[in-house]
Amino acid sequence: MLSTGIRTAALDLAARRAFGGLLPLLDDPELRDMLLHVEGGRARLRLDRGAGPRAVSGWSTDPAALARFAVRLVAAGGRHLDELHPCVDVRVGDGIRVHAVLPPVSVSGAAVSIRVPRVRPLAFADLVAGGLCGPVVANRLAAAVSERRNILITGGTGSGKTTVLGALLDLAPADERILTIEDVAELRLRHPHVIALQARQANSEGAGEVSLDRLLREALRMRPDRIVLGECRGAEVATLLAALNTGHDGGAGTLHASRLSDVPARLEALGALAGLGATAIARQAVSALHTVVHVERGAEGHRVRAIGRLAVDSSGALAVREERR
Repeated sequence: MLSTGIRTAALDLAARRAFGGLLPLLDDPELRDMLLHVEGGRARLRLDRGAGPRAVSGWSTDPAALARFAVRLVAAGGRHLDELHPCVDVRVGDGIRVHAVLPPVSVSGAAVSIRVPRVRPLAFADLVAGGLCGPVVANRLAAAVSERRNILITGGTGSGKTTVLGALLDLAPADERILTIEDVAELRLRHPHVIALQARQANSEGAGEVSLDRLLREALRMRPDRIVLGECRGAEVATLLAALNTGHDGGAGTLHASRLSDVPARLEALGALAGLGATAIARQAVSALHTVVHVERGAEGHRVRAIGRLAVDSSGALAVREERR
């Protein structure tokens, strides 16, 4: 049975209209993802309530209707989906993340992926109680926050990086000013002093873009105590490392990596996008990032699988050393 108004209460009229008949599904407290795409000439719906996507029997619509749904939903989040911008990420309401792709980029028809946040953001103590890690690791992570160590949370898609990062940031002292920077705002902090910045895409005339790299530069002028980059995915990693190396300790970010051992290669690849060679990114990363926390999601939920520290090996390349837990 669905709870009334849990998530939909935070939606404005445009978003409610855009969701249409799918709106009541959002108030299912177990819902994690809503996935729509075209298969066999019809648009189908799958829901993930924590056990993987399951097809909704009997639900279908025509591909053109799904494309219109995608355009309306993205517009409700303040961005535009069209031939010039066929792939868009946008936040709708209180942390609902919508990603949409139009054909011909999506070959069979429009594809819409809707990630739904938990009804209530989990506190760090809640995550630990749910099995995120044991008390020794929990104390180590809490100490890293209180000691203003710069933390990089790594893991695959859906591993819980953003969830863990948000819970850790809520442990920061209440009098500290946290600046969060994201392509699409997903962090839902309960900390009393948070300034959330979100990137903006260019308009239909190609003007007005505000990139993550620019937001990082702006954040440095906003008297931050902690700077947080929701996800390192491009050349902005160089700006983040530079910021953390100029006295802005206590910062954090997330990075896609399948294993802890993959982190050096991922950072080198992102550094290359910013024109940094392997040696330069190694020196910057080692001094800027103090703790790497790798998380995974399995059938039992989110888990801290490894904690490491970046280092430079004998050849001058970036390496990661797993710490004993």
